Amino acid sequence: MRPGARGRETSNLHLEAFFSPDYLASRNRFRDAARAAGASLDALAIEARGPRGEPLTIDIARLGERAARRVLLHTSGLHGVEAFAGAATQLAALEAAPAPPAGCALVLVHALNPYGMAWLRRVNENNVDLNRNFLRHGERWEGAPAFYARLDRLLNPASAPGPDGFRVRLALLALRYGIRAPRQAIAEGQYAFPRGLFYGGKALEAGPRLYLDWLRREIAQAEHLVALDMHTGLGRRGEETLIPEPGVNATPMARLARALGSRLVDPGAGQAAYRIRGGMGAALSQALPGVRVDFVLQEIGTRPAFAVLHALREENRCHHFAVVDVAHPAKRALLEALCPAATEWRRRAVERGLSLLRAAAGWMFCEQK
Repeated sequence: MRPGARGRETSNLHLEAFFSPDYLASRNRFRDAARAAGASLDALAIEARGPRGEPLTIDIARLGERAARRVLLHTSGLHGVEAFAGAATQLAALEAAPAPPAGCALVLVHALNPYGMAWLRRVNENNVDLNRNFLRHGERWEGAPAFYARLDRLLNPASAPGPDGFRVRLALLALRYGIRAPRQAIAEGQYAFPRGLFYGGKALEAGPRLYLDWLRREIAQAEHLVALDMHTGLGRRGEETLIPEPGVNATPMARLARALGSRLVDPGAGQAAYRIRGGMGAALSQALPGVRVDFVLQEIGTRPAFAVLHALREENRCHHFAVVDVAHPAKRALLEALCPAATEWRRRAVERGLSLLRAAAGWMFCEQK
């Protein structure tokens, strides 16, 4: 990855080749590529194990000075099964990664939710959606939107995957209440239904805690941190949506948009599909109080929101009420919903990921000298 202007053409690599078939292969490729690029490596181990009994770790590669003043941070896999596109982007970046200039560092974090990536789940080993788990100081891990409680039986049936009229029932719900209110209630984050979708947990989970502790040890000396968190699912197929977390970014919205070369979707202004509780961006600012933090979540669209929700629902039923097996059709369907096998989509995802990284590197490593 070379610092440069956003939108610069990608070389004629077969970008889909950077995708890995599973967590273990992705982890091994990431660590090998990081060593080849001259990066330092850390591994944060969680207690859970993978499908073959393999250990699970959050792996962190750093290029540049340990005491860098300006740090560009790229994370993948906060939502487990969504990790494959972010991990592919990181591999592509490491293949052409020059040393950052003096005073700068590039940090790549592979699989913030290694359990979810390994087991093809969006959530972690405790059924927690980690992007609903980082509550701000003073917030409590309790409660749920009132509408969510009414939707619990529809969203989280206590049965194995199978036809039950979900599509028709959800369509009737939309006809009665519209789309926006149910969507907000479903996706906001809830802390009352431990087996339900978008469950935010009862405390900060082990993986997030290990990660924030690492940031406090290794990044607290920085003056400015730009964090890019890559996801898949939301938006038009193959297109990106860039979402800054409300109340987090130190850089004014207009300037941040110019730096990244793209229009940002502002949830605070009602531009996003929904707003969430417990997002990771605010946790970075709280963990690094002396650091200017800018945080942008990058989404690469896959399928319509209804289809993604249905895939999440069926995998959740599979996990709780059927055989827990990564080969189960419900898990393979979720993988396809959030990481399509189509070559063109995979190329597009890595192009988008690299383009944003290049733009951020150009801003952080060149313009701010």
